[in-house]
Amino acid sequence: MPALSPELHAKEAALAVRLRSAGKVLVAFSGGVDSSYLALAASRALGEGALAVTAVSPSYPESHRRIAEQVVSRFGIAHRFVDTHEMERPGYRANGPERCYHCKSELFEVLGQLREQLGFDAVAYGVNLDDTGDFRPGHRAAEERGVLSPFLDVALGKAEIRELSRAAELPTADLPASACLASRLPYGMEVTKERLAQVEEAEERLRGLGFRQLRVRHHGAVARVEIAPDELPRALDPAAARAIVAALKPLGFRYVALDLEGYRMGALNEVLPGKRRP
Repeated sequence: MPALSPELHAKEAALAVRLRSAGKVLVAFSGGVDSSYLALAASRALGEGALAVTAVSPSYPESHRRIAEQVVSRFGIAHRFVDTHEMERPGYRANGPERCYHCKSELFEVLGQLREQLGFDAVAYGVNLDDTGDFRPGHRAAEERGVLSPFLDVALGKAEIRELSRAAELPTADLPASACLASRLPYGMEVTKERLAQVEEAEERLRGLGFRQLRVRHHGAVARVEIAPDELPRALDPAAARAIVAALKPLGFRYVALDLEGYRMGALNEVLPGKRRP
């Protein structure tokens, strides 16, 4: 494995300094690439002064929880699960453009209460430099509640976090980008447990067919499948297309459509004024 560049070494050291300056820190830990590295960095910098906390709710896939358990077990990271109840928030269920704000508000309020109960000093989460280029109302919820953004403080981007994760031998280093299940529902479609479960199972079935980077967008009777451009040729093969249809129709979708633009982050934000990507 190539050695880290001096610049990345410096950012790694600056991250440790930033975390130590925060005192005892709870880390919002989803099991994804960014939060896994942040949880490990906090554990290394703070020891018992760091606690990784994973939310349990219908909004987050079970696969994420399995990865979280794998990471904390392998690296000896202090960890606990907490229940969040964003489904009880009308603003979240309504699924407007501010949905993420309501979701993160619930998460950070729960973590804030836990921080007070345990006598910790701060809550941190893994937003990175590349995230600032997309529509992120969840970050506003973090700022309003004083949640720390250590990766932004030291200017770490996604590729750098992946590189640091590989150097640390984290199993999450090359995981595909992910997001909460509600991000698969178009704005205006009510978020329900049943729809979230449909999407989760649909994506699990497609991974079972060997596809890696994907989204199943829920459009009522239609499942719109986004698959990474480099995987699209296989998805377009007639046999693979039939397998995709056979996997998804039993979940309650009448039609299965393959998006010819392929997977792209924030695809459902394209309907928002000024947010459409080329």
